Amino acid sequence: MSKPLEVLLVEDDEDDVLLTREALKDSKVIVSMAVAQDGEEALKRLRRLPPFEAAPVPDLILLDLNLPRVSGREVLKELKADPVLKKIPVVVLTTSAADTDVLRCYDLGANCYITKPVDFEQFQRIIKVIDEFWLTIVKLPRIEAQSRKPAKNNTSPR
Repeated sequence: MSKPLEVLLVEDDEDDVLLTREALKDSKVIVSMAVAQDGEEALKRLRRLPPFEAAPVPDLILLDLNLPRVSGREVLKELKADPVLKKIPVVVLTTSAADTDVLRCYDLGANCYITKPVDFEQFQRIIKVIDEFWLTIVKLPRIEAQSRKPAKNNTSPR
């Protein structure tokens, strides 16, 4: 049995979390999805800070921009500044359709930018397309957990 692909969904809307989980159930590959409900938690998970020392390194990140505590833009900026984490593809999946957000995210290193549809069926379709492309077609960089040790002296998520 092959190792599941690890997806980190950074999303504070519980309905979107449930819809994403449901859509990924039918994936052609085995997917394990972790959820960070705010940007601070996402950074702790990615840096493997307590209580996430054993968290798997994600193969793909689905990132909302409008998050509590630390914004998705800040998460993206810090992620892409890290020599190991910058290799993880980031799909920005957000309600914002503003050109300034799109440009800023690409400037920060986002791999793609998708505006969430408000319609339930369209949202499900978008997640299935993400699954088909990013988890089935694309060859993702598999970053081993050993290469991402917890930071020794960094207790702050930022």
